[in-house]
Amino acid sequence: MTKQCTHTGSIRAVVPSAKGCEECLKTGSRWVHLRLCRTCGHVGCCDDSPHRHATAHFHATSHPVIEGYDPPEGWGWCYVDKVMLDLGDDTTPQVGPIPRYV
Repeated sequence: MTKQCTHTGSIRAVVPSAKGCEECLKTGSRWVHLRLCRTCGHVGCCDDSPHRHATAHFHATSHPVIEGYDPPEGWGWCYVDKVMLDLGDDTTPQVGPIPRYV
């Protein structure tokens, strides 16, 4: 049996909080990929990035679902249920241009 996300009701249309990882932009840090909180619009860096700000945001807020955001990739991740989501056309447009850091 495939595990389902029980938090899809928390997914909202959001406005991205920044043009890159909010915290990395403030400190001058680099990121690998961006993630967008689909509860509040926080933009954070992925777990392959040095500071893992998207996951830190989840731990601080309990907002369960993020979207792959650079560029919008059509998938989401539920931290609570640990399951991928197909967002289809329900992706968030970039507030670009997104600075590139690798």
